[in-house]
Amino acid sequence: MRLIHTSDWHLGRHLKGKDRTPEIEFTLNELLRQAKELEVDAVLIAGDIFETPNPASDAERVAYQFFEGLRNAKIPAIAIAGNHDSASRFDGIANLLSLAGVQILGKPRRVNQGGLISIETPNGKLRVAAMPFASERRLLTVENLWTMDELQQINHYRERVGYLLNNLATGFQDDSVNILMAHLTVDGAKLANSEARHHTKESYALAGQSLPAEAQYIALGHIHKPQQIPVAAPTYYSGSLIQVDFGEAEEEKGFYLIDVEPGSPAKKPEFISIPCQKPLQILECELSDYEEKLEPLRDYSGYLKVIINLQTPQIGLADKIRKICSDQVLQIEPRYPEAESRREKSVKQEEFDPVEEFKRYFQEELNTTPAPAVLAKFKELYQEIKETQDATT
Repeated sequence: MRLIHTSDWHLGRHLKGKDRTPEIEFTLNELLRQAKELEVDAVLIAGDIFETPNPASDAERVAYQFFEGLRNAKIPAIAIAGNHDSASRFDGIANLLSLAGVQILGKPRRVNQGGLISIETPNGKLRVAAMPFASERRLLTVENLWTMDELQQINHYRERVGYLLNNLATGFQDDSVNILMAHLTVDGAKLANSEARHHTKESYALAGQSLPAEAQYIALGHIHKPQQIPVAAPTYYSGSLIQVDFGEAEEEKGFYLIDVEPGSPAKKPEFISIPCQKPLQILECELSDYEEKLEPLRDYSGYLKVIINLQTPQIGLADKIRKICSDQVLQIEPRYPEAESRREKSVKQEEFDPVEEFKRYFQEELNTTPAPAVLAKFKELYQEIKETQDATT
């Protein structure tokens, strides 16, 4: 069986006033072309189809046009809601989309409530354990919020999500291809830093062990950087469909192509890139050379962020930069190296966040996120040391 794994389309996205929907439409047309050319059995869409819960009509048109193209090609699709999507809206249009061969799920459900989606393909049965984004408010009761401290709430949320994932996996069968598709954050995932920060922090980061090992492939959405997560089952984020903002400038975008058969883990998925119609680029320059560096980019097909190093503010500089590349420059960021250096040296002790530094160390050096218990112990030890220092000064 051959599948496509895609996610994080963010139809309706704007960047500095520019509507990105035409770019996403261009990319989806290419995705549809490749789905037909590669003769895939199904397309898996792991959430964040839209940028907002109430998308513009043009954003909806592009999504439904893509689904219509799949239906005409007789390629079924399975989709779930992400944190940017409206779960209620998706569940409300599920019956209508099923007429186009799209099985869509808005809210998380147990296996006996419709959380596992089964379809027949030309190459056998496909079972997808579908786990849409689960917000804390859906899994924590009012009583939980009043009676549990922050660490207890985090652990309770993780336990509930882990329970749901493993419950869904009970619907897997030996004679079918068994896939888990989820919109969530896994410890150790490398962020593109264009994701919704609140929904990727420690409260929402799950341990890799929470993912059911019996899945033959785990298709993840939510993190915008395409990557493999090193856990028992083959687990991948397909990443965003286009370069969503300048945190993703010059990154490769596309989808994963998966070949899999019943009873065996998926073969190593192939990442197939789709060129961005309007690629993002960051250009750093000095006051003395910005014209020289911008001149070759007059006809650049994408969008630019210009970082210019200055000693003092320059009146009218932004207008001069935009005059050279009027259609391309979306953001101009002045930087004052000497001023920033002095500011960094004068940072007060109370502005230092030891917990954030501790987590940053884990992420950069160990490529993971500290467990809640480790984080809690660190906070406790740091407070003890700080109190000891305060008592001796």
